[in-house]
Amino acid sequence: MNWKHTISMAALATMLAGPAFAQDKQQLAFVVNAASDFWKLAEAGVNKAQAELPNYELQFRYPAQGTAALQNSLMDDLVAAGTDAIMISSADPKNSIDAFNRIAGQVPLFTTDSDAPDSDRIAYLGSSNTLAGEQAGEIAVKALPDGGKCMGFVGFLGADNAIERIAGFRSAIEGSGIELVDVRGDDVDFARARSNVDDVLAANPDITCMVGFYSYNPPKIYEALQAAGKLGQITVIAFDEDPITLGAVREGSFAGTVVQDPYQWGYQGMLLMAKYLEGDMSGVPEDGLIIVPTKVIDAANVDAFEAELKARIGG
Repeated sequence: MNWKHTISMAALATMLAGPAFAQDKQQLAFVVNAASDFWKLAEAGVNKAQAELPNYELQFRYPAQGTAALQNSLMDDLVAAGTDAIMISSADPKNSIDAFNRIAGQVPLFTTDSDAPDSDRIAYLGSSNTLAGEQAGEIAVKALPDGGKCMGFVGFLGADNAIERIAGFRSAIEGSGIELVDVRGDDVDFARARSNVDDVLAANPDITCMVGFYSYNPPKIYEALQAAGKLGQITVIAFDEDPITLGAVREGSFAGTVVQDPYQWGYQGMLLMAKYLEGDMSGVPEDGLIIVPTKVIDAANVDAFEAELKARIGG
């Protein structure tokens, strides 16, 4: 063997050893459904988990757009790049079953935020969207003792989290004189989310209540009501903890908001996947559902809640 051949073989060995060494840490990925500020808390939770999981490399990934096709393509890319487990908030779980099963056949797959129970995912970690919807309905019943007509606004009408929240809301308002007339979808198009509210204000003067079922819907409701001079005239029930939403709750423009705990989704989700990869499956319940409680935020507890949020993101 001449020296040139010896050197080339050594170089090849170095090149082969480099990536192998880089891949020593197992990789966990958290994939969200859209680029929304809502996910900053989940990302903070993932960052906390990273500090406790030095032997893992954690990734927090946004799809280029909030579509099932791009999410599923992103998961394929992650698997191809050597990712060892994935947690995803699906934009369209019902139409992603085949893609989910393909991914789940290669790496452990978990869901959060919007479940895909008919897929081969291992477990769902997140809110009970039905219970959260019921909490929103209870806010409405308290705020509208004489009844009223509500219009709902949401991103993905077909997503399980939307369907379950709407069903929970309808269940809670049954017999109260409150009617959820309709729910308008926007496919996480923020301009459309705003125009949906504007259209309702123009075409449905009998609406006395609005419900924003996704995190960005309540701020768009606020913007539209403010522009129309109707803040405080229409009862608003919100979801999640956008700063505009919390400010509206504080000033009394919104009756209240139902908040989830995406920080814990990110934090607990990463720890759950790491344990699973290590062979510890004790964190996966028999029914595959790990429920992180939701709670109602109103004028009485909004300041304390906001302080907790700032501490988590800052930490």
